Amino acid sequence: MGKTILITGGSGLVGRTLTRQLLQAGYTVHLLSRSDEPHGNPKIKRFKWNLNTCAIDERCIENVESVIHLAGEGIADKRWTKSRKKSIIESRTKSISMIYDLLKKAKDHQVKSIISASAIGYYGSRGDELLNEESVPSSDFLSQSCLLWEKAVSEGVHLGLRVAKLRIGIILCEKGGALEEIAKPIKAGIGSPLGSGEQWVSWIHIKDVARIFVHVLENESLDGVFNVVSPNPVTNKQLTDEVAKQLNKTLWAPHVPAFVLKLLLGEMSEVVLSSTKASSEKIQSTGFQFDFPDLKQALRNIYS
Repeated sequence: MGKTILITGGSGLVGRTLTRQLLQAGYTVHLLSRSDEPHGNPKIKRFKWNLNTCAIDERCIENVESVIHLAGEGIADKRWTKSRKKSIIESRTKSISMIYDLLKKAKDHQVKSIISASAIGYYGSRGDELLNEESVPSSDFLSQSCLLWEKAVSEGVHLGLRVAKLRIGIILCEKGGALEEIAKPIKAGIGSPLGSGEQWVSWIHIKDVARIFVHVLENESLDGVFNVVSPNPVTNKQLTDEVAKQLNKTLWAPHVPAFVLKLLLGEMSEVVLSSTKASSEKIQSTGFQFDFPDLKQALRNIYS
């Protein structure tokens, strides 16, 4: 292969796993980072950028054929103040605009495609409705931030680029992400379902997330939107119960009431209370096969 891929947000949960997978497949990886300190791996090059000053090392796109856009501040890292909401959106939209501005200026670049993360938060809380890529967005903050994110990414079409947007579900991995937070109270013996526990969770193993990015990267006919979720969504209660089984813990505490979560987290409580049942049918129709389609199998792999 030997192709070069530029990744924004490469130090994040998906970025680290994806970088390893790309290297194993023979790619060279350029990372946009706050630091341009050399990486220990000669197949990885760091290039400095600064979102606040709109500064970017123009050499980052040298020999690059595709850009994978993962940059964005963590949704659940801090309480959603007005300034925090602005940062969440701008870290996703402003960053891709900087890439596009660079491509407009560098007329001889070789970039052909943009593959961007998005999130199933696009759909909002929809009860038991099965959601596909044609389903309309909701009106809450998460939905609208995803809408603006995807709109900014879609500007790449006007530059003649292939644009794919991957709406990622709840990522399961041992360290970092939602599973670690779910497991903490269970390990401490005080775990329980959140809210009613009946809200749908569209989950996916971290390794399958990275594999889908590579699948879309290497199949150049694929563009548009794809849900990145396992074929078998579960309820919050089913997820909590299965994690407890894998950790050999007993759940005895009552459900955490929704009003308590809203008091503790404010508007951010929608992250754990939303019911989003997303379909994986479209990505499967492209020939992608999941390594971890079932929750028990995925958790067994993570905790083995």
